[in-house]
Amino acid sequence: MPWIRSPRYDGLLILAPPFLALLVVLGLPAHYRSTAAMPLLAWVALVVLIDVAHVYGTLFQTYFDPIKRRERRTLLWVAPVACYVVGVVLHSLGGLLFWRVLAYLAVFHFIRQQYGFLRIYSRQESPAPGRWLATALVYYATIYPLLYWHFSPDRNFNWFVDGDFVQLDWPAGRLVATMLYAGLILAYIARESYLWHRKRTFNLPRNLLLAGTLVSWYVGIVLFNGDLAFTLLNVVSHGIPYLALVWNGGPSRPDAPAPPRRGAWAGRYGLSIFLGAVVLFAFLEEGLWDGLVWREHGSVFGWFQQLPTIANPGLLMWLVPLLALPQSTHYVLDGFIWRRR
Repeated sequence: MPWIRSPRYDGLLILAPPFLALLVVLGLPAHYRSTAAMPLLAWVALVVLIDVAHVYGTLFQTYFDPIKRRERRTLLWVAPVACYVVGVVLHSLGGLLFWRVLAYLAVFHFIRQQYGFLRIYSRQESPAPGRWLATALVYYATIYPLLYWHFSPDRNFNWFVDGDFVQLDWPAGRLVATMLYAGLILAYIARESYLWHRKRTFNLPRNLLLAGTLVSWYVGIVLFNGDLAFTLLNVVSHGIPYLALVWNGGPSRPDAPAPPRRGAWAGRYGLSIFLGAVVLFAFLEEGLWDGLVWREHGSVFGWFQQLPTIANPGLLMWLVPLLALPQSTHYVLDGFIWRRR
């Protein structure tokens, strides 16, 4: 099986998170599966400690690694500068436009992560008829729930801010998208069944990845309509596997005698330093957001409430893209740092 590190490592940290998140969601009171309610502790655990924290995992594959920093010197200064300049321009045209573009960039990043894992888990397969079905399914397993979301304005959650997605109520569009979704799943199951019957081949990690993608996106967006359910499935299924991939350093070569190098931070206390650093950066970022812009979680970011609230549009035009720079740079850099031949 084409594991990234090992059955235990992949199974627990990359493939299991969507299913574990689903179990938690199913155990929630019904209120949290159908409303915009979000308990404060859940917000801290999911948004700060996983969603925002995983963004800073990119640092350990780029700026904090002297070898990769030297190899990608130009990219590592061009990306943040370009992201900031584009962000300022977009925000000058309208705050909602800035958040909308950032939301669609984030969505693209989330979708491509699933495709990337699919390619990793398919890297040892020989070409065979119908292989394209796995690629089509991993893309449409994410695109269909997003289409449903766009065609259903009654969702009790958003990506970043209210109105960041373009939405309209279109029942016919939902129906057509659903029919294609069901047909693609059936076609994929039929092919996998045929391969098992004729060749006794079954790629376990690839199929678990696809099943987890279907579960997390469909249940979180289509089946349930609650902010907590959506955030839990969305964030856990994306953030934890990403951090696991960063810590491992990427997929191993089939002939690699040992786990790949994790970077200069690895050592006796490497994992503690890694997790502590991403959590600290996430807390500082969210504290600045809350103190300067949002003012929504003062009980969590008490010290940051001493900062002045910025409401002037001219200042926000420069400040908001700066605070969002870690995320936008993360989205762009991830399009380059994981590429393999």
